[in-house]
Amino acid sequence: MRGPCSSRRHFLAAQSLGLGSVALTWLMRQRGLFAETVRPELEKKTYDLLPKPSPSEPKARAMISLFMQGGPSHIDLCDPKPVLNQLDGQKFPGDIKYDNAAEASSRVLGCPWRFRKHGDCGMDFSELLPHFGEIADDITLIRSMTTGVNNHGESLYALSTGRTQAGRPSLGSWLTYGLGTESQDLPAYVVLTDPGGLPVLGTHNWSNGWLPALHQGTVVRSREPRILNLDPPPQFKGLPQERYLEFVSKLNREHLARHPGETDLEARIASYELAARMQTSAKEALDLSQETEATQKLYGLDNEKTRDFGTRCLLARRLIERGVRFVSVYSYAQMWDHHGALRSALPQACLRIDQPCAALVKDLKQRGLLDSTVVHWGGEMGRLPVIQNDTGPDRVGRDHNTFGFSSWFAGGGFKAGHTHGATDEFGHRAVEGTVTHHDYHATLLHLFGLDPKKLTFIRNAAPQSLIDANATARVVNEVLA
Repeated sequence: MRGPCSSRRHFLAAQSLGLGSVALTWLMRQRGLFAETVRPELEKKTYDLLPKPSPSEPKARAMISLFMQGGPSHIDLCDPKPVLNQLDGQKFPGDIKYDNAAEASSRVLGCPWRFRKHGDCGMDFSELLPHFGEIADDITLIRSMTTGVNNHGESLYALSTGRTQAGRPSLGSWLTYGLGTESQDLPAYVVLTDPGGLPVLGTHNWSNGWLPALHQGTVVRSREPRILNLDPPPQFKGLPQERYLEFVSKLNREHLARHPGETDLEARIASYELAARMQTSAKEALDLSQETEATQKLYGLDNEKTRDFGTRCLLARRLIERGVRFVSVYSYAQMWDHHGALRSALPQACLRIDQPCAALVKDLKQRGLLDSTVVHWGGEMGRLPVIQNDTGPDRVGRDHNTFGFSSWFAGGGFKAGHTHGATDEFGHRAVEGTVTHHDYHATLLHLFGLDPKKLTFIRNAAPQSLIDANATARVVNEVLA
């Protein structure tokens, strides 16, 4: 016969306060099976772009991304694969992941250009990039980048926002959210677009997503006037404008006080106030006449082929020099998307950017800015080792490849004269030292002194971050100085 305290109900009730439940709770917490507690916000937050200290000592304070939209062919530029030339025209001896099966071919396409080693480090670049060879000892070349999503849009989202879907904040937005900016007279995040057109996805590439609107990238036009309406009408210059702006600012602040926590309203007011300050600061920052003839020549401003991209690289340096946190310099849409006419189109693309990109690294270095500025060069993918559009030697191209491609980095805590990772013997897939888009973001945040797990924004009562909480992401210490 059971005693009064021997029923199953009594047993479970006793255990709920006993040692077993304590041990279970401890074990579940150790294994991360409990959700993080999200404390409700008792007050509405306000947001600004004032400079904020990073949680740990940073190596980098600013970043310039030279983004080659479309997918530069790594196996023709910086990842030589001799076996491709040996098998040129023959059937590819393995499995391959095509993006456009309709135009696909299984015939190997060798590299039409010669490679040679550069610098004391012996870094490989093809003859299409002679100026890159001049900065080989200043950069880290990563040959094992991958996003694994074999189309432009998804891969661009992955590298920009950490996910393959639309609607999330870009890297530049996260950095300005976490660190603010050292300049209160210029935008924190500037985008320098190409006169040939916006990249694929357009403004999504520099979107603030659901971060406060003041963290969106500010586009500076590709042609003069680079910023419209900087000058007030003649009748408002001087004291009349000052008094007018003071009055409008007073009205704005009173309106904001009646609508606390309205981040779009805060951002709009901050944008208007910044616009007033930019009437002086932006005109000075964008005035290249202040640069010496030697500097302008270094960037290729004396050459029609390099003038545009060189101008934007020089503007990027001037903006970073004046405290801007993040600058993106884009090539035009699909400039590197060589599905056909590779032999003529790739040299033209390289000619436009080779000298200006190298000049930026050299110029930052001689001014003492490279140590604290990350320079990134690369696109959202590479190209396949087989022929696409097999309709004649002058028409052949290469299809997309996001399973192994190359990017390089300079300054801001990256090693100098270092090559990291490798693709297979055909340049198709990363096989050594793979760097995913999650690793890319974790490494950059680390260099800026930010913890990827703690740089969060509360949205719908849940913390959101640049890196997916369920993703495997590591700081790639092998590429850090």
